Amino acid sequence: MQKVGFFRSIHTKVVLIYIMLIIIAMEVIGLYFARELEHALKTNFTTSLEDRLNLVAFSVREELLKERSADDPNSEKNSLRTVLSGFTSEDINEIRVINAKYKILATSVLENRGLENQTMKEDIVRKAMTTEADVDSTNLDPRNRKRVFVKVKPIMDGNEILGTLYVEANIEKVYKQIDEINQILAGGVAVSLTITIIIGIFIAQTFTRPISDMRRQAQAMAKGNFSRKVHVYGNDEMGQLAIAFNHLTNQLQESQSTTESEQRKLASVLENMTDGVISTDRKGRISLINDSALMMLRVTRDVVLNRPITSVLGLEQEYAFEDLIQMKESIALDFSTEEQPYILRATFSVTQRETGFVNGLIVVLHDNTEQEKIDMERREFVSNVSHELRTPLTTMRSYLDALADGAWKSEDIAPNFLRVTQTETERMIRLVNDLLKLSRMDSKEYELDTEWVEFNHFFNSIIERFEFSKSQNVHFKRLLPREDLFVEIDPDKLTQVIDNIISNALKYSPDGGDVRFGVTTSGDFIKVMISDDGMGIPKANVTRIFERFYRADRARSRAMGGTGLGLAIAKEMINAHGGDIWAESEEGKGTTIFFTLPYEQQQEDGEWG
Repeated sequence: MQKVGFFRSIHTKVVLIYIMLIIIAMEVIGLYFARELEHALKTNFTTSLEDRLNLVAFSVREELLKERSADDPNSEKNSLRTVLSGFTSEDINEIRVINAKYKILATSVLENRGLENQTMKEDIVRKAMTTEADVDSTNLDPRNRKRVFVKVKPIMDGNEILGTLYVEANIEKVYKQIDEINQILAGGVAVSLTITIIIGIFIAQTFTRPISDMRRQAQAMAKGNFSRKVHVYGNDEMGQLAIAFNHLTNQLQESQSTTESEQRKLASVLENMTDGVISTDRKGRISLINDSALMMLRVTRDVVLNRPITSVLGLEQEYAFEDLIQMKESIALDFSTEEQPYILRATFSVTQRETGFVNGLIVVLHDNTEQEKIDMERREFVSNVSHELRTPLTTMRSYLDALADGAWKSEDIAPNFLRVTQTETERMIRLVNDLLKLSRMDSKEYELDTEWVEFNHFFNSIIERFEFSKSQNVHFKRLLPREDLFVEIDPDKLTQVIDNIISNALKYSPDGGDVRFGVTTSGDFIKVMISDDGMGIPKANVTRIFERFYRADRARSRAMGGTGLGLAIAKEMINAHGGDIWAESEEGKGTTIFFTLPYEQQQEDGEWG
């Protein structure tokens, strides 16, 4: 787990919140104090100024109403100057007397006396004249960038306005006093804030220290370390939380030990199961799969994890995940190819909570290829046996019915019918005998009566027997080595094998064709070849000629009296001798049968070409 940043730490957050609350409180107090202080100082300033202006206004009104002689035209101006000079002070910059015609009659500032008798055009003066009420405003002096309080007071005589007093007062001193008091307040706030921050840090530690311990313990628990304990600092809520946390650690340690034990058991069971097991989540995505299932599906773990189960099993076209949840019967999964059959059987089981909520699906896969193959072979065997027996039985029945209907009386027809019946009976006897042979071989109820035989002499004697008794025009060609090849075989059973192979070669060889015989050695085995120039076998069916009842040409084989079991018996007998048998064929050019037998090497291997 990554380290918590400084500003993300709960300790820092507690201190910052504490500081923010103090700052907000001080700001609110400071703003309220500054506002009230400003209001109080300005009120005192304007009240003091108002009191003095009332006296000035009274004196000016008296001077304006006083009757004067025409001998001294400046007597009124001089009187007004005298009155105004008596009210000058440090906080009053200038007082002007303006008559009803907006002319400046007198000013208290010596430097501005050049403005006397000029018209006063300020809006504040016009407003006071119009409303006959006091008007004031605070302006910024463009010369020194200081605030100036301007007040215009009408001078009334009853309902008649005689003029106005225009006063500019220095209110900057009031704001300076406010600034000085605010600076003092800010200094006090800074000192108190510093003290509260220090205290807040220590107070926050009392809360965050147990939390930090529990955080470290949680990190250790996440890594599997349950031996660490949280220190209990007291018996308050934090102390009780620490005790509960330590108890939780002990419980988790026990639970983890139990869970790990069960997981090891489950993993061992899954890995040693021959059946494939797949588990999905509630959305049908694969979350667990054992090695047996991977081998059956022929995929890798990283390819199938988190993929939909319907896609992995190839069922997305036929079933949705919801259909598999409701599935009660198993499903056959056919992954067969043209070369090899491959069938799996999938059984589905739903995992769900006690409330009925579906957690996922368990799929068990079983390789059903061999069972399906056995079932198919059994059905095919029964069908073939039934067919092979039905043909001669039908023939016999028809001939016997004809004899029963009176054909036995005919000396020409009856012997022929009886001969056909006898032939079909012998054919069924051969078929039953061959079936009994295969049955004994399948059940291992026979033993080989082996002896050491020189194979070239043994093979030549069989070939000569067929060459002497053959009826069709077929040439035998022998490609046999000169050296002696000794093999341990059962002569009777191997004679049956070679007889079957040569008989088939003669059956399918055309007039004037060749049947070739060869023997060579390869390692600890001899390899025997018997080849013909017959019609051959399609490439797709070459491997099937050793199956029971398989015929390359069914009509011709049945007409020649074959049972379709000769090569199947040959395969069983060769395998019993520890060898192997196979065929190579090209359609229209002939077939070659090979088989191998173990032998004792006595000299250099022979060759034939």
